[in-house]
Order: sequence, then C-alpha cells, then structure tokens
Amino acid sequence: MESNSTFVKIERLGADKLLQLATSFKAIAVTGPRQSGKTTLVKDCFPDHTYVSLENPDTRSFAIDDPRGFISQYQTKIILDEIQRAPQLLSYLQQVLDESEVRGNFILTGSNNLLLMESISQSLAGRAAYFQLLPFALTEVERIPNAFENLNDLLWKGSYPSVLAKKNNPSDWYPAYIRTYVERDVRQIKNIENLQLFERFLRLCAGRSAQRMNYNNLSVETGIDNKTVKSWLGILEASYVIFQLPPYYKNFNKRITKMPKLYFYDTGLLCQLLRITNAEMLNQHPYRGAIFENFIICEALKNRLNKGQVSNLYYWLDNTGNEIDLIIDNMIGEKAYEIKSGQTVNDGFFKNLIFWKKLTGQEDSAIIYGGDEVQHRTGMDIISWREVKEI
Repeated sequence: MESNSTFVKIERLGADKLLQLATSFKAIAVTGPRQSGKTTLVKDCFPDHTYVSLENPDTRSFAIDDPRGFISQYQTKIILDEIQRAPQLLSYLQQVLDESEVRGNFILTGSNNLLLMESISQSLAGRAAYFQLLPFALTEVERIPNAFENLNDLLWKGSYPSVLAKKNNPSDWYPAYIRTYVERDVRQIKNIENLQLFERFLRLCAGRSAQRMNYNNLSVETGIDNKTVKSWLGILEASYVIFQLPPYYKNFNKRITKMPKLYFYDTGLLCQLLRITNAEMLNQHPYRGAIFENFIICEALKNRLNKGQVSNLYYWLDNTGNEIDLIIDNMIGEKAYEIKSGQTVNDGFFKNLIFWKKLTGQEDSAIIYGGDEVQHRTGMDIISWREVKEI
C-alpha cells in the first residue's frame, strides 16, 4: 500500500492534548483507524520511549506466551504498538501501573476500538486515558503542499496520510487497504467465514452513507438475518470504518425518529467502496450530496476528538420529514447546521433552519455549503466548506 514517494511531515492537531494527558495518566491508549497516523504521532510525541510493535510475529509470540516476562523486560517508557494483537498483556500491565506513580510511562496504540476499550474497562480503568486519532482533519490537510485541487478532489482522495502526505494513488491504495482490512482485521475481531459476503455488506453500507439505519433493508439485500447485520455493523464500528450519528433527544412536542444515521470515517474509502474511480465522476454523481455531508460531519467529529473531547454531535428528524443535518449540543444550547453540497446559495437552503428556529426559538444556526464565499446574514451564517474547521 506504500509508495517510494517523499513523506510530508505534518504536525498533528492532537499532539498537544496527547502530551497533556501523559502528565496526568500512567498510560495513554491511542486508538483509531488503521493507517491514520497513530504510530507516527506517538513516536513524535514520546521520542524517549522504546518502540515495540506487536505486529512483529516474534515479539507478539513472546508477549502472548510469556506476558509477565515481556512486561518485566519492557516496563519503563515504552510504546506498545497495535496492542489489540496481544490484549492479554493489559491484565499484567495493571499490576505494574498500580506499583508505579510514573505518568506517561506506557503508550498503547490500537486499530480496534472495541477490543481495546473492553480491555481498558477491565484492566486499566482509572489508570489510562483514551485518545482517538482519525485521519487528517482539514486544517492538517491544508498544511500539505498541493494536497488537493478542489473540493471534489479532496472528497475523492480522502484524508489518510498515506494518500495525502505520501502521495499514494488512491486508486491503488484504497483497494489494498480494503483487502487488508477484510482479510486481517475483520477476522481478528470475528471469524467470518464468508469474507466475500462481508465485503458486499460493506459496499451496501457505503450506499447508505448519510442515511438512517435500516436493518431490515440491509438484511434483505445481503441475505443475512438482522442479528448478523447488527453484529457486522459492530465490527465496522469497532475497527473505525463507520460511525453512527444519534438522533437529537429533545422532541420539542414532535414525534422524532430514533434511528441513528450511518457515516464513514473517511470519504476516500467511501468513494472507493462506491466504485468512484476519479474526482471528475463526482461532478454529476448521485451520491455527491451524501459524500459531502459525510465529509462535513466527520470534520466536526475530528474537531472534537483532536481536543480529547467526546462527541456532542446529533441530527434531528421529525415524523413529517423536517430534518436538521447536524446539531451541536453545547449543554447551554444547540447550534443547528444545514449541510448543502451546492456551490451557490439559494432559498431552498434555508427551509429547514427556518422551521427549526420557529419550533425551538433557537437563533444560533448556520448553513455549510460547497461554495467558497462566507456570508453573515441576520440570524444565520453561510459557511464555506473550507471553514468547517472552525465549527
């Protein structure tokens, strides 16, 4: 999946938060999608730590066969990369952490959210901080010379460091990424025998990006039962391929939907799964609006995670079809965003936000669209996609 092209070094937005966490916790668990830059980040932030990769078969065998001996050999200033490959180590690490008061001694990375979180809850509760690193945010992408030509090019390329910073061809890199993910990571989480069926399921999910979950529909199209659908969605979430945006819980005297919406962590991966082979295809593609919405929602999520904050993002939909694409709940109030992929603002952009303001009395709202101009209208801002890093 890698090329021989020169790597462009980018300072990650999450670095300061990661260093701050290391002053308060004995261990830090950095998780995120495979190839999102976790190893590079922790090596840069902790240059004095010994780096040990559990992807190495000999190292992994030592860790699994003799976890106590492994921990005793590496018990000061260590980076344990891909900890999900030997999760039993965490039980032995617990005692070491309890007997030491040193902060930031152990840095753990993992590409699997669910396995690592289970291990943390069982073995490292109160001892470890948890930090999620996604592929590049737009602010980071803009630090890379000639990273993209226009919005469609950015949507198609996605945000993975190997594509943008290492200049790998997306048409080559993503298929290899998908193949590696299905053949290795999926089997590590759950031994699925029919991997071709799982990959078909993955592509069907891509066709539902920015849509409400419909388990029955996925079950019928894939030929699996609802229980398996939910299990496989759990696998995709655990391995940082998809996430679900929950509906906003305040009903404002309206019947509201309770189903989450499905999004992918990266639009480049999404485009490949939809068999979009070049950026120009997005000019007229029927999924462009959904891909653009996916991009904006994911950028808003990155803005939170890079600060070490949990998601406060929702969407809202009532039973008559009135919908708000993104609601950010700041506890003291909500800010509503309508997401439109068009490059020219028109009256239709305002319909849902006008309804929302009348319903809730909330004045704080904005439109995020695919154009470049920023407008500050009375009671409502028009935000370019380039400014999404500010929300």
